[in-house]
Amino acid sequence: MSTTPPSQNDPKASVVLSPNPRLPLLITALGISLWLVPFHPWPSVLVGSVGLLLLVQTLILRLEITPQAMVIWQSGRELRRFPFTSWLAWRMFLPGLPGLLYFREEKSPHLLPILFDSATLKNQLRLRVGALEQPQQQDPTAN
Repeated sequence: MSTTPPSQNDPKASVVLSPNPRLPLLITALGISLWLVPFHPWPSVLVGSVGLLLLVQTLILRLEITPQAMVIWQSGRELRRFPFTSWLAWRMFLPGLPGLLYFREEKSPHLLPILFDSATLKNQLRLRVGALEQPQQQDPTAN
């Protein structure tokens, strides 16, 4: 007897997002390319270190979206839980690129690099807290 995994469109199912190392690899590559600037090695070392730190975080962190909260796991233990009931708003910046997730809780705002599958993250957040999504601001002079 086989069981099928729960659908990613089921609001009662938990979803663990797969890691995506694009952002850390891009930052690390930028750090390496900065070796060519006249002030090397400092810009290269600083940017490359941030990229390597994010790469390590990509390897050890997991993001789970449950019906009640967004949970961050570190090496199998729960690191932080963000209950959806305390969310006021959320928005993804540069979702096509390895972007950033901004969300505001009642107590504080958060800005997180997207180290996971951004499409699944966006779909899950729209499924669970879609009414809180802040749309992109339209430029009134553009037309």
